[in-house]
Amino acid sequence: MSDATQYDVIIIGSGISGLTCAYRLQEAGRRVLVLEKAPRFGGAIRSGREGDWLIEAGPNSTLETTPLLTALIRDAGVEDKKLYASDASKNRYILRDGTLRPLPMSPPAFLGTKLFSTGAKLALFAEPFRKPSPPDANETVSEFVRRRLGQEFLDYAINPFVAGVYAGDPDLLSVKAAFPKLFALEQKYGSLIRGQIRGAKERKRSGETEKQTARMFSFVDGMQTLTDALAAKLPNAMHSVDIHEIRPTDSGDARWQITARHGGEEKSFSAATLIVATPAEAAGTLSADFAPQLEATLGGIPYPAVAEVITGFAPVPGMHALDGFGFLIPKVENRRILGTIFSSTIFTHRAPAGYVHLTTFIGGMRQPDEALRSEDEILRTALEEQHALLGTPMQPAFKYVTAWKHAIPQYIDGHLDRMAKVDAVEAAHPGLHYCANYRGGISVGDCVKSAHAVVDKILEE
Repeated sequence: MSDATQYDVIIIGSGISGLTCAYRLQEAGRRVLVLEKAPRFGGAIRSGREGDWLIEAGPNSTLETTPLLTALIRDAGVEDKKLYASDASKNRYILRDGTLRPLPMSPPAFLGTKLFSTGAKLALFAEPFRKPSPPDANETVSEFVRRRLGQEFLDYAINPFVAGVYAGDPDLLSVKAAFPKLFALEQKYGSLIRGQIRGAKERKRSGETEKQTARMFSFVDGMQTLTDALAAKLPNAMHSVDIHEIRPTDSGDARWQITARHGGEEKSFSAATLIVATPAEAAGTLSADFAPQLEATLGGIPYPAVAEVITGFAPVPGMHALDGFGFLIPKVENRRILGTIFSSTIFTHRAPAGYVHLTTFIGGMRQPDEALRSEDEILRTALEEQHALLGTPMQPAFKYVTAWKHAIPQYIDGHLDRMAKVDAVEAAHPGLHYCANYRGGISVGDCVKSAHAVVDKILEE
């Protein structure tokens, strides 16, 4: 199409992955166009306010695990709006036998905790002497943890952790794909405990920080502060775009051509490089004309439904002290929520003075149908479970429900094979790259690292 507007790079999708790619490529002197289907930029990161109440409808925070994220925030000009988690949020609770018990954060606390039985504690000391799996082993997270740490640690530590991070099920997640560093620790050091100790030196040299010790942060007005700042620095970015066709061409200067509708007009764009930075199913659909095999490959990645319920209260007598980050619920406890974070304990500027702000998560791979109910039913579930476990009132001063029908990609068994097929499509189509949270990790920090890796490849082409 000779009338197509030409760019160096076209990026489809404006989540944190796409925005990071766009910003870094623009800084490197490339002419970049971002196309977004939704009526706003930022993807799953969504923040807003109703009076003094902060609404986080997506990720509530992230971890300072990589200097790449720190640099991105600085360069985006929002470092002064960064907000670290309070010291009061260090406690984390796990529900056991209907009681919220603090997760032990030190060896003395571990020895004294009632969260784990004496037998489970003693079994942990045998972990360094257990043989590692073969390098080609294909285990789920449950199989891996049960083998190395035992059933009780799976039930009351790993299962709730996986629900909190992935909204996932450790019986389905691949340990190699979902927790590659955990698998690598066993392979390299023969033991998770030895690996944690010896691997600390390597992490220090690389500038990376272990997720367990990395500082948690957000921004005064929520995580959207970062995506808004990045989007504002991109002169060529369009939202509310409906893409009709993507096709490779024979031209070295414009290897990719896109036709789309925007503002009621048909438009054409071309570029030497194309980055698809959308969720997996959308990426598969967008690839249908030139890589039809990816429709089934990427469309088969599960994204369970998750509901996020914000409730605000004035404290009442007998209510939980909310002295921590929040609590997670193991599957064996048979509750209707995954857990609750104490948002106003973690960060300031979340609620009016004298009130508390809670965020409860419902659904996931454990109970996806719970997140597909009506907003009133979802709210009632959250209020009933909060009341039972925290002693909060049934009538909140503030409420807000967000339901994601397709929330977090699940790195289940076979995920690495799916990603190998994506690699093959990229190799067969010069100038094509896929970058999103179904590839390389789901956290904000992981997405930023993956985006930098893609940018580095493009700059070397």
